[in-house]
Amino acid sequence: MGAASHPSLSWIKRLGVVGAGQMGQGIGIVTAVQAQLPVTLVDASPEALKRANDFIAAHLRKDVSKGKLSQADADAALARFSSSTDLGALSEADFVVEAASENVDLKKKIFTSLAQVTKPHAILATNTSSISITKIAAATNSAAGIRADKVVGMHFMNPVPVMKLVEVIPGLQTSAGTLEATLLLSEAMGKTCSASKDVPGFIANRLLMPYLNEAIYTLQDGVASREDIDTCMKLGTNMPMGPLTLADFIGLDTCLAIMNVLHQGLGDSKYRPAPLLQTYVDAGWLGKKSGRGFYEYPSKK
Repeated sequence: MGAASHPSLSWIKRLGVVGAGQMGQGIGIVTAVQAQLPVTLVDASPEALKRANDFIAAHLRKDVSKGKLSQADADAALARFSSSTDLGALSEADFVVEAASENVDLKKKIFTSLAQVTKPHAILATNTSSISITKIAAATNSAAGIRADKVVGMHFMNPVPVMKLVEVIPGLQTSAGTLEATLLLSEAMGKTCSASKDVPGFIANRLLMPYLNEAIYTLQDGVASREDIDTCMKLGTNMPMGPLTLADFIGLDTCLAIMNVLHQGLGDSKYRPAPLLQTYVDAGWLGKKSGRGFYEYPSKK
């Protein structure tokens, strides 16, 4: 059942997404297809918006070719999208999901602006995978009013159209109504929710990132080759993807940012990022998206 047909969500007429990267694209797709809501995609880069629109159209065509969507449903979903480089385009959105880079200062800046351009009742969700919801929410408070009760964490898993989980994280100030609407919207998007307290890394990355970081330490210490580390975990523990391959897929800069949040937020040396991870990020070897990480990814041009 789409959001439009859910009585408790009938007030949500349009969803905004800030950030046209991989996560923003996926959030837009599940909103337009499963929740059947109009989506406004906002990014400061016109090039990023073009790439996003091309990807969304290609994704829908692929779903039609696989029999997952009818052509009519795909056309209807595509027609629900609009895009803009102006954050002011979200003035009519009732629910906004921020999917920008994992940088606390950037997110606080975006939320300060969102509090100024969106409707007073609009819920503002962040797709952060590790940063304090309470800290981000505080950026919405101003002389114009307190909006922190409308801020919530909504951490989607990558790739969004495939992965079924959404971590929902209320901040200290998040109201019960905001939390309930977020859970219902996630369900309308076809997702299952897990609830976490507002602590560094929440559930998923509190468990996943130290595992990936230890695999990087294992490579750094010369215990085994990249291939043997990944093969050991795939075939020995039935992981669908080896840890170094997964780190490349997530983005080594993102892994480093999350490890830094865990290390600084929890103050335990076991969360110290592997020096090799820092070195790769310094070199610009960010994983699959940059063409080189722990593995090489030749250009498909």
